[in-house]
Amino acid sequence: MKLIRVLLCSLATAAGLSGLTAFAATEATVYKSPTCGCCKKWMSHLADHGFAVTGKDVPDVIPYKIDAKVGPKLASCHTAFIDGYVIEGHVPAADIQRLLKERTDARGLVVPGMPIGSPGMEQGNQKQPYEVLLLHHDGSTSVFASH
Repeated sequence: MKLIRVLLCSLATAAGLSGLTAFAATEATVYKSPTCGCCKKWMSHLADHGFAVTGKDVPDVIPYKIDAKVGPKLASCHTAFIDGYVIEGHVPAADIQRLLKERTDARGLVVPGMPIGSPGMEQGNQKQPYEVLLLHHDGSTSVFASH
């Protein structure tokens, strides 16, 4: 993935475009506990899919969930902010990219809990079915993707 970005930036520069502006990675800011290993794995998953990820180790993630209006039933171990959207939990990068491409009118995406097999929660061949929920502005949710 990094090699592809380097090649694309080189092509953009050769074409007279700024590689940084033509192919800037979407920034993701992730609020997490300093000791959470699955959060770090999820951040690596995002980085592997082209996001520029900044981790913010905080003593308590709950205030970030409250600010984003993510209720306890929708909560997971980390809360991220990407291009005006809240991303709660182990949401796959492809679903985030789809949200950003479609510019869906919503607050963001959530994967409640920590389903085994979701990005950052891989445990061998074990996989638990889970849904990515679209968090609407009124606090309601609808299924955005099923995995």
